[in-house]
Amino acid sequence: MNRLLLASVAAAAMTTAAAAQEVTLRVHHFLSADAPIQKGVLEPWEQAVEEQSGGRIDVQIYPSMQLGGKPPQLYDQARDGVVDVAWTLLGYTPGRFPMAEAFELPFMAGTATETTMALQDYQAKYLGDELKDVHPLLIHAPAAYKLHTKDRTVAAMADRSGLKIRAPSRTMTDGLNALGATAVGMPVPEVPQALTTGVIDGAVIPWEVFGSLRIESVTKDHTEFGRENGGLSTSVMALVMNQGAYDALPDDLKQVIDDNSGTALATLAGEAFDQAEEAERQKAVDAGNTITIIAQDDLDEWKTASQPVIDAWVQAMDDAGHDGQAMLEDARSMLEQAQAE
Repeated sequence: MNRLLLASVAAAAMTTAAAAQEVTLRVHHFLSADAPIQKGVLEPWEQAVEEQSGGRIDVQIYPSMQLGGKPPQLYDQARDGVVDVAWTLLGYTPGRFPMAEAFELPFMAGTATETTMALQDYQAKYLGDELKDVHPLLIHAPAAYKLHTKDRTVAAMADRSGLKIRAPSRTMTDGLNALGATAVGMPVPEVPQALTTGVIDGAVIPWEVFGSLRIESVTKDHTEFGRENGGLSTSVMALVMNQGAYDALPDDLKQVIDDNSGTALATLAGEAFDQAEEAERQKAVDAGNTITIIAQDDLDEWKTASQPVIDAWVQAMDDAGHDGQAMLEDARSMLEQAQAE
């Protein structure tokens, strides 16, 4: 009798638990579990969504491509329902998101918070069609990318000649080539091995990924542009949800997702990435690494050399039926507004 009662209680508990977790969202990304995107953004997002849904949504995070595939496939994994949510760089599929490339152009980035907040306005105005196959949760950017090299200090444009430098996107590939380096495109998880084996001499990346990539002992020379912690460019990053998975949610759970998307999540992401940027930079300072800051007044040569990359993007937008110059001016104005705030 007691055994039957215990069995009934256990079955009821299992039924209640199953009813409580109505939805499981599998979140896939390409960096390690200790990267800022997971610790500073995805885990707080997981906690908020689970708590605000009363446990009816169960978020499961899979870092380091644990569910298979390669980083450039993440966007399609979310679009096709292979996963429910994916975080990736739009630039990993060159030419697919050309309108988003405005913020990846040379010298078109600030802090993570500044660029991310500017992207909220830009997304609302320009990126609807490019992101129409998914449900966007967050469009954001890290702090502007710096140049990190193994054994050569880059203090002037001439110092880049002959260097093989990892580029994060098509626009930065063109930019590096215009500045006299040889650009080598690759997803950021490949950078540590490429540096160690000599495939590349350096990389254009933000400070914040140093810890998760374990490359702080490989690159000892670092170059910033225009001001302390200023950089060459950035990458537009996206946290996107399968549209069918979103549409299948009841209205109250859609509201939970909506309440933890867009500007609210952008604020969290900007702060998390800027904090990680500062912390990783300080580690390099403490280790005695060489950090060269090219003054704002000395950037004219760099900007002049990279201007054809910007001109080419404007022309490509014009050729696609848009007003490329207006888009560029909008992006700059949105960034300046974010910096002013």
